[in-house]
Amino acid sequence: MLREEPLLLGSEARTNLTITMQSEFAIKLNWIPQGRENATRWVIAHMLRNKGWIVLMLIGAFGNAALAAAVPLYVGQAFNAINTPSPDYDALTLAAVGIVVSQLVRGVLQLGRNFSSEIIGQRLERDTRHELYASLIGKSMAFHDQQTVGDVMARATNDVREVNLMLNPGLNLVIGSAFFLLMPILVAPRIYPTLIITPLVFVILYFITLQRYLQELKPATESVRHQFGAMNAVLAESIEGIETVKSAAQEEQAMEKFEGGVRAYRDAFVRQGYIESRFLPLLLLGVATATGLAQSLYLFQQGLITNVGDVVAYNSLFILFGFPVFTSSFAYPQIASGLSSARRILALINAETHLDENTAGHAGQMQGAIQFEHATLQYRSEAPVLEDVSFEIRPGQTVALVGQTGSGKTSIIKLLNRIYDATAGRVLIDGRDVREWQMAALRKQISIIEQDLFLFSRTVAENIAFGQPEATREQIEAAAQAAQAHDFILKFADGYDTIVGERGVTLSGGQRQRIALARALLADPKILILDDATSAIDSATEDQIQQAIYTASRGRTTILITHRLSQIRWADMIVVMKQGRVAAVGTHEELLTTSAAYRRIFAR
Repeated sequence: MLREEPLLLGSEARTNLTITMQSEFAIKLNWIPQGRENATRWVIAHMLRNKGWIVLMLIGAFGNAALAAAVPLYVGQAFNAINTPSPDYDALTLAAVGIVVSQLVRGVLQLGRNFSSEIIGQRLERDTRHELYASLIGKSMAFHDQQTVGDVMARATNDVREVNLMLNPGLNLVIGSAFFLLMPILVAPRIYPTLIITPLVFVILYFITLQRYLQELKPATESVRHQFGAMNAVLAESIEGIETVKSAAQEEQAMEKFEGGVRAYRDAFVRQGYIESRFLPLLLLGVATATGLAQSLYLFQQGLITNVGDVVAYNSLFILFGFPVFTSSFAYPQIASGLSSARRILALINAETHLDENTAGHAGQMQGAIQFEHATLQYRSEAPVLEDVSFEIRPGQTVALVGQTGSGKTSIIKLLNRIYDATAGRVLIDGRDVREWQMAALRKQISIIEQDLFLFSRTVAENIAFGQPEATREQIEAAAQAAQAHDFILKFADGYDTIVGERGVTLSGGQRQRIALARALLADPKILILDDATSAIDSATEDQIQQAIYTASRGRTTILITHRLSQIRWADMIVVMKQGRVAAVGTHEELLTTSAAYRRIFAR
């Protein structure tokens, strides 16, 4: 069972239907996604949600082609009207009027075709983006840890846009050109039955060469989309790590790596262009035009076609083939590229995660008792990062997790709030396996403050109230006061309405930590976890934060991951970690006497 989350898609929202996604959390969409086993079926399923617009597009495409075919016939009638000893000017006038009126109507139908295809394309892009975002936001951290941000962003932006362009102009032109291919076959026999042979043979050969062309084009377009994602990943990594790049004076090396990605993308694009340049229907059109002219002239000489106007009309029909031939040279690559993008998007949507939100699970109030029973955690096929971990924390206790870097301290926290599930053993809260808890209830009662915390590019108040959006200003300010943040917030020009930069770059480390602590206190968690939260701040700021932490820990279970002796000393219990195992458990005084691993931490 998966929990239902609302995701509204604007004023056109219809009856909400819940669907099960391969995600940690199910997000409610206002339609049932279908066809996810195949990119083509998936795109068609999205398109069929706009049946009215599809009908209008088809009517417009057929009418456009039919009225385009009327022009050669009117031109033939005009030739017959003047190619006599006594020209028939009335017939000539009727032919001219017929051309003008038919093309005016054709213009309206063409507008309807283009407008409806644009509507379908924009809705397809909108729905694809929402479906992808709903899937991504519901995936577990185990999934996101394996993805590069740049490649995910490329799929969520550029690939989604390519799906739109696949429909318009891509599919729009293909449907229009299909009717243009049909018209000479339908009209030519009216002039003389055997005249159907040349256009029919052309159309058959056109589709045969087109099939081979698309088979060659598919891997080329997939390579282009893949290389674009890889290039974008390098760019995103360099931008995110720009401070590290500059501090190490590695600008040239970063540029070389990016240029390598650009070259790979360019080479893939050139390979696609090489395939597109060998589009054989262009050659077939020339041969068909010459063959049709020869055939019609032969029939005219044999007296089987009785007037020049019919010869002119027939040969003018071959002009209709020019539209599908010339537009297909870029319409079909656009469709191939769009389908490659759809496959990349579906790869993310269909990626499975192994955590279940367990909507039917326990959702009661926590007391804060924690128990690890022989817990082991192993990422994929790597060596275990935690092995046979066992210890117990009573409700309201403050516990310090200490150990050298890589000893497994943070991994313990990831098991506690089910970022990952234990591969062996159990983790219990209030005597219940965390897998028996409803995930939303579990995580709402656990707050974690990390060293590398995240603040959104929003106001200070919005950042504090992120987990409690219904909180009043008074509640927000009370949480800030408890976190020792109220005074410095009031010094900002706009106070609580001050916009902080992305990731909180406009704030100092201590200010970010105190805002994060205020956010945690506002949520009123039963378990508060601080993961090396004071390691990168000065001693004066540490005193303020430590005072706030001491106040915040009252009445709730608190876990400190720290190397600060000042924080470790006032912990009720200390758990010493070494190489993924529990090396010792006790108080500060006890461990100084009994644990060599603990003494080594402070001997460094």
